[in-house]
Amino acid sequence: MRTQVGIIGSGPSGLLLSQLLHQQGIESVVLEKRTQDYVLGRIRAGVLEQGMVDMLRAAGVSDRMDREGLVHEGIEICFGDRRQRVDLKKHTGKVVTVYGQTEVTKDLMDARAAAGGALIYEAENVQIAGLESDAPEITFEKDDQTQKLTCDFIAGCDGYHGVSRRYIPENLLKIHERVYPFGWLGILSETPPVSDELIYVNHWRGFALCSMRSPTRSRYYLQCAFDEDLEEWTDDRFWDELRIRLPNEAAERIEMGPSIEKSMAPLRSFIAEPMRHKRLFLAGDAAHIVPPTGAKGLNLAASDIYYLSRALVAFYAEDGRSDLMDSYSADCLRRIWKAERFSWWMTTMLHKFPDQNSFDRGMQMAELDYLFDSDAAQASLAENYVGLPF
Repeated sequence: MRTQVGIIGSGPSGLLLSQLLHQQGIESVVLEKRTQDYVLGRIRAGVLEQGMVDMLRAAGVSDRMDREGLVHEGIEICFGDRRQRVDLKKHTGKVVTVYGQTEVTKDLMDARAAAGGALIYEAENVQIAGLESDAPEITFEKDDQTQKLTCDFIAGCDGYHGVSRRYIPENLLKIHERVYPFGWLGILSETPPVSDELIYVNHWRGFALCSMRSPTRSRYYLQCAFDEDLEEWTDDRFWDELRIRLPNEAAERIEMGPSIEKSMAPLRSFIAEPMRHKRLFLAGDAAHIVPPTGAKGLNLAASDIYYLSRALVAFYAEDGRSDLMDSYSADCLRRIWKAERFSWWMTTMLHKFPDQNSFDRGMQMAELDYLFDSDAAQASLAENYVGLPF
């Protein structure tokens, strides 16, 4: 097989890149290790920055999002008996949209299928070769046969555990990482959300978050030890603990019901650089992970695709223009580090750390107190939450 851009990974970043390239007449083939049902069964993020919303509209895949997405103009921060709404729209003129990553992926899959896009599922044992040449190759196994895809460029959109990152030489690859000493226990339930906007809670027993996926489907999280046994967390235990951590008014209003999904997620900050080697480009979780506190993971993947699609379009449209390819890694990383900072700050401010002493707790309370009383601090949070410009 021959194509212009070989894309490894059919998550939202790989599919969005394929769709944007298709609009500019650039061919691509997407390879995915898993089945389509498996990819669509993954429960992930759901808060979209304004920039990502604009990209999905530009990609022609926003109709359902515009109908069903929940536009939020603010978020709420709580600690002790205090509750503070941060008005995103007032401070930035922008909003965020709650629309699940699974739905984004489905919309992109449908668009690629309608356009006759080449998506190959269950492509196993993916390997990359020839990055030094102008025709790198991706080999993979499908239906017990080894197949080869020759292309001009390769986009590694295959996540943290994917194969792409290992093809950047060890002497060039630099890893930055922090693993947090706790995780998030999350449940999905067919119950109306407790609030019209997200509620972030700092509680002495640990962090809590009230989120949603639709007017009838809620997503709730509790901070807990990262090695907790899910079997020990019955629905009743989860709801009881959540109500303890929520402000009284929210605890009294919450509607409880059986979970339809329950999962444990570790928290880490991770950056790999550079994000380009020869004709291989990394994007999304293949290059970076953020703790979910700042709602940046999916949005950072989209911003990578903004820079990568721009570079590829310029190359094909302008007779081999390469300056945007050359600056791809630096352009992405400049925004990534800022998003990592914001996610680290939100995580540090809102979670209980195992080794936290009275001074640490006092500083945390002072940070929250300042945020509640300072219009400038709220404006800074809002600017980062809705997404920094590309």
